[in-house]
Amino acid sequence: MTTSQPWTRDLGVAVRLGLQGLYKEPPMTAVEWADKHFYMSAESSYNEGSWKTAPFQVAILNAMGNDLIRVVNFVKSARIGYTKLLMANIGYKVQHKRRNVMMWSPTDPDAEDISKSHVNGLIRDVPVLLALAPWFGRKHSDNTLDNKVFANRRNLWIRGGKAARNYREKSADEVIYDELSKFDADVEGEGDPVTLGDKRLDGAVYPKSIRGSTPGREGQCQITKAASESPYRLRFQVACPHCHQEQVLKFGGKDCAYGLKWEKNELGEAIKAWYCCEHCSSIFFHQDMVAASEQGRWVCEVTGIWTRDAYDWFDADGEPITTPRSVSFYCWAIYSTWATWLSLVDTWLKVKGDREKLITFINTTRGEVWEEDQGERLEWETLYGRREVFPCTDCVPEQALGLFCGIDTQDDRYEGRVWAFGSGEEAWLVRRFILTGDPASVELRRKVSLEIKREFKRPDGTPMRIERICWDAGGHYADEVAEESIKHGVRWVVPIFGASTYGKPIANFPRRRKNKIYKTEVGTDNAKELIYARMKAGVTQPWQPTPGAVHFPLADWCDEDELKQITAERKKPVMVKGKREMRWDAGGRRNEALDCFVYALAALRISQTRFGFDLDALEEARVAAAKEVEAEVLQREAPQKPAQQVTNDFLSTTGDSPWL
Repeated sequence: MTTSQPWTRDLGVAVRLGLQGLYKEPPMTAVEWADKHFYMSAESSYNEGSWKTAPFQVAILNAMGNDLIRVVNFVKSARIGYTKLLMANIGYKVQHKRRNVMMWSPTDPDAEDISKSHVNGLIRDVPVLLALAPWFGRKHSDNTLDNKVFANRRNLWIRGGKAARNYREKSADEVIYDELSKFDADVEGEGDPVTLGDKRLDGAVYPKSIRGSTPGREGQCQITKAASESPYRLRFQVACPHCHQEQVLKFGGKDCAYGLKWEKNELGEAIKAWYCCEHCSSIFFHQDMVAASEQGRWVCEVTGIWTRDAYDWFDADGEPITTPRSVSFYCWAIYSTWATWLSLVDTWLKVKGDREKLITFINTTRGEVWEEDQGERLEWETLYGRREVFPCTDCVPEQALGLFCGIDTQDDRYEGRVWAFGSGEEAWLVRRFILTGDPASVELRRKVSLEIKREFKRPDGTPMRIERICWDAGGHYADEVAEESIKHGVRWVVPIFGASTYGKPIANFPRRRKNKIYKTEVGTDNAKELIYARMKAGVTQPWQPTPGAVHFPLADWCDEDELKQITAERKKPVMVKGKREMRWDAGGRRNEALDCFVYALAALRISQTRFGFDLDALEEARVAAAKEVEAEVLQREAPQKPAQQVTNDFLSTTGDSPWL
């Protein structure tokens, strides 16, 4: 038996490495690759072993791997395996798709820690990557802390995000920002990190930008800013094991009728945790959620589009659609398959009113941005808890006297809200529509036309139509809105724009037309002052007239997101001509619902001030008509007496009257 010479072994290694460039694996998704090859290394995992993608992680990892999706934002809590998802994605891109990947961490020490604790374990414990790293375990120019060059000539760069020089020169197919909320907002005066980093993708055939982080503080959190720029904001929905209604899992607590619940012992320690369904009030446990999540869906809270695996996408009606180019995932620790709900409750109970602990809990466990003015503003939960049952969508409450619509124009959709107003300007939200597409297209505008021409009914069958519409014409689609105004009637559909000066009237309808339309200036600040004051005032009793009260329906579409939007703004101090003034500001939060309410209120004001719309007179007429109907009904239902009985009744009442 002969022993192979060293040069023979070296030649064999060289040949195998050379052939690596010719071998092409059958196409695999990122999840398929990870479930086959990825391994959780001992130094960076609680449980060392082969990887298995959890149900809620499938769409996230596949979105990272899907070449048709160019931007993936991930607003997340701790305990959901984000770093592991990044490592699996990096391995998939370098070995399977042969892409150059560049990854930034907030600082240089953070980047070194990622390289040592995660990337080294990834290469060592994943055989198909180790085969591409002949330099592993020794000093080599292709093996540095900030750059790994593999045998297929693909690069992995790992850099800190504080220095502008770390965003230069390299040509990447994919860029990754780990813990984006901790990056500097302005990198050495050259701009924000995402814009600087994404420039590295110029020229890439399949450019990909992945941004992920636990959120930070309001106004400073870059991951929530990046995620808000995507038109598709996805949350994971699982079905209740009892009623099978899907829902986004929420924290709940003792003051909410649904959500995460728990039981404590005499020492104040959590001993049991469960979830209460918001649809049927039945309870289920963590293991039930894990089983249900196998059929869970990621659903867009704005448009209703959904997916299970980030490859097949569907609209709200279940029809297949094209893959979106930019998506944002929002996920928190309640969906974790390995962190129990009892551990979440334990974390919450340790807060005990400590502000700093509460900030940490909101950011890292609930995956939400911390808002500094938690106490004074109007809470969306307050409005959510006082939603009422009243006719809506195609019907209106009995007290409704006029319907007014506000339409907000966005770059990819039109959003509208129809508000019913009654005596004393009591208001009911009765319909919402969100129509996506090209705002300039004839088809999308046709759909808006159908909405504004919709007929509503009172409970007694009286038909009602929208009295007036105010349509946002302050953006890129002013010409299209003007065309719609002319087509439908310039006094019925009114193009509007926000006032640039604080303190303007709610609606300043012009005396004369300009360019054939009555383009109206809306004092948004005054409108918001009035709306917020009325929403804070609350209501008395359902069906009891409450002047100025604002009512929200107990309907699927009047959900958490709708009420977050309508309470999105708050007053913020700004300097105007050297003076400190308080101005309404959304702080990057979505506020389309509030804008639509402002526009509907403006439509009411135009009707009152210019066209004689009188709520008090209409209420008097409504009450009088109702009394007439009631009298007619009573007369029809009253029993008829014989003629002799009527005469006897009359004589018995007159007695000895001198007139007879």
